[in-house]
Amino acid sequence: MTHSLAEYRRLAKSLSVDALALVPGPNFTRALGHSFMSHERPFVLVIPAEGVPAAIVPNLELGSWELVGFDGTIFDWHDQDGYQAAFDALAEHMSLTRLAVEGQVMRVFVHHALKQAQPDLVIVDAEKEISGLRMIKTDTDIAALEAAIALSERALHRVLESVEIGQTEKQVESALIQALFAEGADDLAFAPIVAAGDNSARPHAHARDDYKIQSGDALLFDFGGRKDGFCADITRTVFVGEVSDEGRAVYETVLAANMAGLEVTRAGVTAHEIDDVVTGVLEASPYADRIRTKTGHGLGRDVHEAPYIMRGNAQVLPAGTVYTNEPGLYGPGKFGVRIEDDVLVTEEGYRSLTQFPKDLMIVGR
Repeated sequence: MTHSLAEYRRLAKSLSVDALALVPGPNFTRALGHSFMSHERPFVLVIPAEGVPAAIVPNLELGSWELVGFDGTIFDWHDQDGYQAAFDALAEHMSLTRLAVEGQVMRVFVHHALKQAQPDLVIVDAEKEISGLRMIKTDTDIAALEAAIALSERALHRVLESVEIGQTEKQVESALIQALFAEGADDLAFAPIVAAGDNSARPHAHARDDYKIQSGDALLFDFGGRKDGFCADITRTVFVGEVSDEGRAVYETVLAANMAGLEVTRAGVTAHEIDDVVTGVLEASPYADRIRTKTGHGLGRDVHEAPYIMRGNAQVLPAGTVYTNEPGLYGPGKFGVRIEDDVLVTEEGYRSLTQFPKDLMIVGR
């Protein structure tokens, strides 16, 4: 196992629960050092504050489960028999009155199976605390992030060299996906966003196959590869053929906001303070009505994880935190600009894990 279960035991004690339950996802992978699919078969790891851990494992996964080196009790079940008997056996084996779970990850049918096995069980949503264990990255975590980011940047360089007026967003998106795998990605961190012209003003746009890129279009890329379980999340906005005075002014405003966020980043700063500075730059510009989003979010095994960089979030960022600094301005019916870096918080300030240039770039000429 890559991480000792001791930290999960300590968390269970601090939450005054008998145990934590993890299901397939980033916390499960972090705890075990192995990734398992989340599908129709319930798969649960239970880590008690005291005593031996237990796991409910689909029988067909036992061969893969052996690779984990799990030192605990296993309750396996077959598709033909159903899974409830495994939950009943767990309830008989482990005396639980309060169980902490990942509220954003555990699915309703798993919750129901736990309650059916033990109707008086109190299930506590501890998503924030459980996922919070991942906030401070280890050297190994950071190395994996750097690898994901570097291959993603190489892929973008490849694609920008081939962008041409008249291509569709879908064609560019396809080229980007191919380049990510060609550069060594294990998987996509998320479905990439490739948006041109008025589509770039939609923060979570989908690539179109019926729009041909025109001269003067903003072309926004929000994407990332996954490597060794960790995600890159990078946004760059370029212009195709030429850029208007308005396009240049909006771009320089967003870049100034991005740089302002970096300047205040250091261990001990709060998420609120970063967002307040970044958003303040956008608000002071002539384009304040184009603000749509917060500054960013944590990055690691999940593309979106703690901390969330927004006003009102007083969470302190310790050294080792990685977050996205991604201000943007979006003019509906016109265009949008977003610039996103992946930033490591250090005691001295920060280190940008993203190295891709941020000067305004014109491609496809």
